[in-house]
Amino acid sequence: QVQLVESGGGLVQPGGSLRLSCAASGSIFSINAMGWHRQAPGKQRELVATITSGGSTNYADSVKGRFTISRDNAKNTVYLQMNSLRTEDTALYYCNAEIKPYRFRSWGDYWGQGTQVTVSS
Repeated sequence: QVQLVESGGGLVQPGGSLRLSCAASGSIFSINAMGWHRQAPGKQRELVATITSGGSTNYADSVKGRFTISRDNAKNTVYLQMNSLRTEDTALYYCNAEIKPYRFRSWGDYWGQGTQVTVSS
């Protein structure tokens, strides 16, 4: 089955950096857009960044200029480079991808399990 697995989260000081990774695996025919969302305690999940299969990116205003999303299509992996981290960036970060499984005709929206990012001094 298709699955997404995030990694790279952890504890970092304000102003520090982290790079998150998310690898899609399974019987995958094609992957369209990929992205990252985050959810802080007591808050709704919000979109952080997206990237199309062609490399076009989009960012939430709160992270633009600090975060960079990228992907390696050969590895079915999307990355989120996070620089100049702030305490308000603390959240559970989820990977998301639009995937067409090899066995099926339809596309599906898949999510990873999340990786925790904590920004604290």
